[in-house]
Amino acid sequence: MSTGQCNVLLVSPQFPVATFWNNKSTCKVGGARHSAIPLGLLTVAALLPASWTCRLVDRNVADVTEADLAWADLVMTGGMNVQRPDCLSLIARAQSRGKVVVVGGPDATSEPDFYAHADFLVLGEAEVVIQDFIAAWDAGQRRGRFVAEKFKVDVTTTPVPRYDLLRRSDYLYLAVQFSRGCPFNCEFCDIIELYGRMPRVKTAAQMLAELEAIYRGGYRGHIDFVDDNFIGNKKAVKAFLPELIAWQKEHDYPFVFSTEASVNLADDDALLALMRKAGFFVVFVGIESPDGDTLVAMQKKQNARRSLTKSIHKIYGAGMFVIAGFIVGFDTEKGSIADGMVDCIEDADIAICMAGLLTALANTQLTTRLTRERRLFPATWQMERMGEGGGDQCILGLNFDPLRPRRDVLADYKGVIDRIYTPQAFFGRVTRAARKLDCFWPAKKAAAKPAWRVAGLTRGDWIALFRLLRSVVLEQPLLLGYYLKALHTCARENPGALQAVGTMAAFYLHLGPFSRVVSQAMARQIEDIDSGKWRSPVASLEAERAGKESLPWPGNAALQSRAGHRAHV
Repeated sequence: MSTGQCNVLLVSPQFPVATFWNNKSTCKVGGARHSAIPLGLLTVAALLPASWTCRLVDRNVADVTEADLAWADLVMTGGMNVQRPDCLSLIARAQSRGKVVVVGGPDATSEPDFYAHADFLVLGEAEVVIQDFIAAWDAGQRRGRFVAEKFKVDVTTTPVPRYDLLRRSDYLYLAVQFSRGCPFNCEFCDIIELYGRMPRVKTAAQMLAELEAIYRGGYRGHIDFVDDNFIGNKKAVKAFLPELIAWQKEHDYPFVFSTEASVNLADDDALLALMRKAGFFVVFVGIESPDGDTLVAMQKKQNARRSLTKSIHKIYGAGMFVIAGFIVGFDTEKGSIADGMVDCIEDADIAICMAGLLTALANTQLTTRLTRERRLFPATWQMERMGEGGGDQCILGLNFDPLRPRRDVLADYKGVIDRIYTPQAFFGRVTRAARKLDCFWPAKKAAAKPAWRVAGLTRGDWIALFRLLRSVVLEQPLLLGYYLKALHTCARENPGALQAVGTMAAFYLHLGPFSRVVSQAMARQIEDIDSGKWRSPVASLEAERAGKESLPWPGNAALQSRAGHRAHV
């Protein structure tokens, strides 16, 4: 272990504005500037020598100043693929100031060539290679590449992340990680390529130590388990949750939790009950498609042969509302996919839907197949549009030639977005979901001074409600009636779900305007096809191979993984 001194500036790159998860308007309701913390960088900071001094700058809440760069001996950065343009800009800026730059994280691990000009690359899960980098630094090396062997990290050795580096008021919620990996084999997913199909889990003692660190820091509220499939190792989860419940009771339930899980969560009554008692209130579920043939073709068999509506409603019955992922653009889709997807969303009462275009991520089975079939666009095409302003799969997906006419796929996707995010449709789903939620409200310990409540809501609840309605008046005044009606109906019919309704409604401050941005982007892409401006980059490559003049082509793709709102080491 190093005993030398080093000033380390850890920088989390900025997310583009036009993405599903960059919900600044929703964050304002919670008094925050950004939603998720950069958990990966905080974990890396905890792996560095105690003699090194760390400073964190999250570009989503603050700028990197000249003083920050002057202070630093070393700049460490990295993130997800949608953060790539800002990350590359940061590398160039830091190097122009004579600073050594270290890059890691999922995007650099997946496509390291884009980061070849960084001084150091630390690829894969940091725990198994960070000591090699530290040794190289101490030996005076100022350039190198360190690659972790895949899926070999023993996460029970991972230290408590450096939560002390955060200004916690900047964030809507904090985060922890229990497991890495997912047991399923979805063709389009890069998680299994990065972290494997055998979920590795931390010990209960580790997790409680992380929660204790957050608790002692004075934070109370929402914590996200960033696992890509929290129930990937059900045996381990069922062993951990009783200890989490006991810790929550002992500490008077200071936290509520969210996570991501596969839809087979609905099949396990005992697991649902444990998550409810532990304080989970929302879960992200990847549904992807209502079409059974498409689910089988993408190897998401856990979603097939079941009623998705009944499964989602069962999760509601355990007190957790569902945010769901949907994808348009699979080879097996039929012309009715838009109607089927909208019907599924409406029938299951899923208010918040991350509907996007299929995107071939690096190193996935989908990318391998599309490359073999000579349908994948070149990486240079993707990077061009990423640098034009960024975006995610909602705007910049479909980075390949689909089997169906491209125009039809874009039109179907636009139709889904146009229909599910009208205020009538969105708030209708919010109201129906609220009726089904059986939210868990634990009995609090007797306090020296009784909690202040009016109409069953605490002072904090009323402040959040005031912020929500103030934001609506300022940003969406014509829609105030929809917000008030949803809140009033819930207060009358199921007051225990009021916080959940407030959370879902707050999302519309972002999703309403964002859906229009997506719809307009799709309209422009369709117009390019209709006017003859669109030319497939694959056709250009084929023309080049044949020795013909390359056809002009615009670019419009960026990449974001299924867990684009997640943070990983």
